[in-house]
Amino acid sequence: MIFQVEEAVVLKLETIAYMIEDDCASNAIPLANVTGDILALVIEYCKKQVVIVNGDGGGLPSSSQEDLKSWDAQFMNDLDEQKIFHLILAAHLLNIKTFLDLTCEFIADTMIKGKTVEEIHRNLNIEKDYTSEEEAA
Repeated sequence: MIFQVEEAVVLKLETIAYMIEDDCASNAIPLANVTGDILALVIEYCKKQVVIVNGDGGGLPSSSQEDLKSWDAQFMNDLDEQKIFHLILAAHLLNIKTFLDLTCEFIADTMIKGKTVEEIHRNLNIEKDYTSEEEAA
């Protein structure tokens, strides 16, 4: 898939922005580790950040902060767990700190917070690799 993205949005994708700044990018920048549907979600998130923040990166009025939090919550709630984990990887690869924070916080709040160790293992498909003696210790 090919995406044409406005400069203000590309600047949110720090890895890509650095490539462009260092003149390491031609007309197209391949992203082998990010699928088209995941990149589309990343771009949607970044576009919303640009629209609400107006690209200035400065402090937001409280109404804009509330709009952003509300939009972020709805955006995350509309995704399944598998997409969220892929978004975490994409946010890390593309160096989008705010998006990485948002996705990781969502996983922590929904799959870890207030859960027992057994529930966390089950939710995150973690197999126990400790012996009975190690667990007792």
